[in-house]
Amino acid sequence: MTRYQTIASPLKTAASLLAFAATAFTLQTSPGLAFSSEAQQMCTGDAMRLCSSEIPDIQRVRACMVHKRAQVSPGCRAVMDREAAAAASSRKREAAAQ
Repeated sequence: MTRYQTIASPLKTAASLLAFAATAFTLQTSPGLAFSSEAQQMCTGDAMRLCSSEIPDIQRVRACMVHKRAQVSPGCRAVMDREAAAAASSRKREAAAQ
């Protein structure tokens, strides 16, 4: 192994861990854009795989995931569907209350 390969491998690992940590932190702390813990668990891998170029912009990650919905894992897709239905129901209740 060359010196460059010896240094590059840990740097790649560190960069991946940093990107994952930034995504998880952002998903947990963004008011109004927060994802459930189930969504974080089921979709983080898909977000990293499909939309890593959009991280840490949560709105762009969300739009990317919706755009690439056909490519997400079945578990993530199920969570996305449930959360979209819950959001639609909440909007209907708010509209009816006005």
